[in-house]
Amino acid sequence: MEVMSKEDIIEKVNEFLVEEFEVEQEAILPDADLKETLDMDSLDYVDLVIEIESNFGFKVQPEDFVDIKTFQDFYDYITDRVETK
Repeated sequence: MEVMSKEDIIEKVNEFLVEEFEVEQEAILPDADLKETLDMDSLDYVDLVIEIESNFGFKVQPEDFVDIKTFQDFYDYITDRVETK
């Protein structure tokens, strides 16, 4: 798999967020609250985990989400995981 830049990762994440969570692209801001913006419930987390695993090829642990508050946290988490797998 080719190495993805941080920009590629952010673009890909935003793409599936807009598709899966029907959120407006304009609402996805780095310092916006992820859970609030996506109006997430526990089932949405499952969908999000599936999207991450299928798009980026790594396993997500539920505790990984404890520190993810904003979209920037989310991008950083995925970028770190992509770079270390």
